[in-house]
Amino acid sequence: MADQEKPLLIKRYASRRLYNTETSDYVTLDDIAGFIRGGREVQIVDLKSGDDLTRQYLLQIIAEHESRGESVLPVDVLNDLVRSYMTPGASVVPQFLQASFEMLRDGQSQMMDKMNAMNPMAKMPGFELMQAQQKAFMKAMTGGLTPGSTGWSEQGEAAAGTEEEAGGEDLDAIKKQLSELQDKLSRLK
Repeated sequence: MADQEKPLLIKRYASRRLYNTETSDYVTLDDIAGFIRGGREVQIVDLKSGDDLTRQYLLQIIAEHESRGESVLPVDVLNDLVRSYMTPGASVVPQFLQASFEMLRDGQSQMMDKMNAMNPMAKMPGFELMQAQQKAFMKAMTGGLTPGSTGWSEQGEAAAGTEEEAGGEDLDAIKKQLSELQDKLSRLK
């Protein structure tokens, strides 16, 4: 559990290859994005200089997703970000963004907690599976911004492996499982 709390250390070699220090193998930007979607923090450092390159690589991951048509950030937001870099003095944009994402994560967590506490279906067989599916759905819809990823189902974590798998196959699996649960509920009535 302690390993999950500290960031995964990725070293960048002079050849620009990225090396996962936990598994002793080379990784790609897609692999790093998968770690992050799975709830893991990463730290990317230059092997020779020791410089922290995490921010640079995270921005590169976002830029690649945006260039593939996986637009998350509206153009107005991107314009505002560029403006915030161009204004002299300290900008409030980074603090605002951080606070906004913290509120989003807290809200999602509270929503899931309330759904669990107030739901009379909690005693129903298969409810835990439905909860895991809801969490996987929320994770897929928010790009992995939900907290407490250590409680996710094995299926949800396995599906977060690659970008293509995390997209269509997750949604198809959720739809299938939701359909099965609806059938079970219909039979219970």
